[in-house]
Amino acid sequence: MLPSALHPPDPRITRRHGADKGAAFYLDALRYAHSLWLAGRPAQAILQLNKAWMADLTSDDPVVDAHPPPYSALVWMLRHAADGGCGFLGDPVRHFQHLASRMSGPRAGVRAWRAWLCMHLARRVLPCDGFHADGPQIAREGLWIPSWSRALSAIAGCGWPGEARRAQEAVAIAWESAID
Repeated sequence: MLPSALHPPDPRITRRHGADKGAAFYLDALRYAHSLWLAGRPAQAILQLNKAWMADLTSDDPVVDAHPPPYSALVWMLRHAADGGCGFLGDPVRHFQHLASRMSGPRAGVRAWRAWLCMHLARRVLPCDGFHADGPQIAREGLWIPSWSRALSAIAGCGWPGEARRAQEAVAIAWESAID
C-alpha cells in the first residue's frame, strides 16, 4: 500500500524538501513511513503518514493515482500493531483527536478533517479497552468531534480527487477487522 521503503530510516528524506510540499515530498513521507514500519516503529510510521497528508498536491497530480491517500495503509498498520507486538504504537485515537483539534499551519482545515477521519478509523480498528479519546480535553474545551459522515463530506469538498472514496474503502477494511 506504500511505495518501496528506504533503509535505514532517515528523517532527512522529508526535511530536504523544505517548504516545497509537493509530489516528491508526499512520496518521500510515504516511503519513510514504510521504512519506519519495517523497523518496528509503528507510532513513528503513523506520524509520517500524517506528514504525507500535509502535501500540497494539485487536482491533476498523478501521484495521487499512483499512491492514493494512505487511509488503507493506516488501517493495516493499526490492525497489525494493536497488540504491541510490532513495536510501540501509542494511542492513535487520542493522537488523532489532538492532531485534529490543534491543527495549524498551511491547509489546516483539510488536514484537520483528515485527522478526524483517521481518528474514526482508529476507533473502529483498535480495541476499546486500550485506546481512548481524551475525555478531559473534550470536557475542558467543549470539543465537538465531527461524525465520520461529516468529516467524509468535508474531505469530498476540500480533499484530493478521489480522497473521500479512498477513505470509504479504508472504513470498509476497518469494519472487516472489527468483525475478525
